[in-house]
Amino acid sequence: MRITPELFHGLVLLILLFVSGAWTLAKPSRPAALVLIAVSVLWILFNGPIEGAVLYSFTPANGLTESDLLSVAGLGIAIYTLRKRRRW
Repeated sequence: MRITPELFHGLVLLILLFVSGAWTLAKPSRPAALVLIAVSVLWILFNGPIEGAVLYSFTPANGLTESDLLSVAGLGIAIYTLRKRRRW
């Protein structure tokens, strides 16, 4: 299997998403949550090469895929952290 630049960039973003999510969970802070939000948005935009199965189709060309749920989880963790930090 040949690794294309698109696949490499997708894998780098996937690793960044997991690392920033772990960082936000381990040390909840505003900067960690903001980085996680940025990486989650980038993941939605550039996850094409490793999207996975389509769970719900909006149009024949667009839909919700398995990897899109990783962004939803990342955004959920970041929002939870920001709300939790505001209460402290």
